[in-house]
Amino acid sequence: MKELYQEIKKQSENADAILIGASNGLSISEGYNIFADDNWFRENFSDFRSRYGIHSILEGSFYHFPSEETKWAFSSRLISRKCYQEEPSRMMKDLHDLVSGRDCFVVTSNTEDHFVPAGFSREQVFEMEGRMTQSRCASGCCEDVYENREDVLRMAEAEKDGLVPSELIPRCPRCGSPLTVNFADSQAFFQTSHFQKKMQEYQNFVRKYHGKSLVILEFGVGWRNRLIKEPLMQLTASEPNAFYITFNKGEIYIPDEIAGRSIGVDGDIAEALHNILTLN
Repeated sequence: MKELYQEIKKQSENADAILIGASNGLSISEGYNIFADDNWFRENFSDFRSRYGIHSILEGSFYHFPSEETKWAFSSRLISRKCYQEEPSRMMKDLHDLVSGRDCFVVTSNTEDHFVPAGFSREQVFEMEGRMTQSRCASGCCEDVYENREDVLRMAEAEKDGLVPSELIPRCPRCGSPLTVNFADSQAFFQTSHFQKKMQEYQNFVRKYHGKSLVILEFGVGWRNRLIKEPLMQLTASEPNAFYITFNKGEIYIPDEIAGRSIGVDGDIAEALHNILTLN
């Protein structure tokens, strides 16, 4: 395994640029599992679990709560604790250190906004399914998005018995409707100007390094994923100087056509990144 890690480190250090693709497996390695009825969820949402039968972050994010006060109680508690109050993890710092000094771009379906606090610039990161640290008009009167730190922390502090005070519900400055968390809850999300702008930046990055040494680092993306994994594999196949490195626990998929320019790491992502960074 040490030789494998050495090759990954060498490829990353010698690259002209690095393209990162990340999905739920990366979050799970960091301890944030949106699908699980795990200890973290039970410790932080036992009241919502018993009252509404919600057994995961994902269920809660799409649950039809009886009121905006209840909906934002769940959302503000989640966002404040997972996005604003946690320090960047060692895993995310290791990832940033691995690519430090190279031009880099991140495409991710994770919405918890953990790349920027770890040192990546906002311009480097494309959250393809939105991010929890932004809000937008629930009625869709416009495409404006708003950073929600102040609103979220204010609501989380004032929440009591699973309710946020009505006067703290954030509202659209254009139409007065409640705001909602800015993540992809319909196909309309992918048609917004914000999504299209970031998609253009992604494509511009790929064009910039056409024909050059591009290392693709993929973290925790399932083999059926068409939003991130399929385009990254196709890019590797079309770029003769691209090198594809995929990390995933229990599920490594590399097509035969790119196997000669690929590495698969089956195991805990956090552990693998730390081992790569601490090689002698």
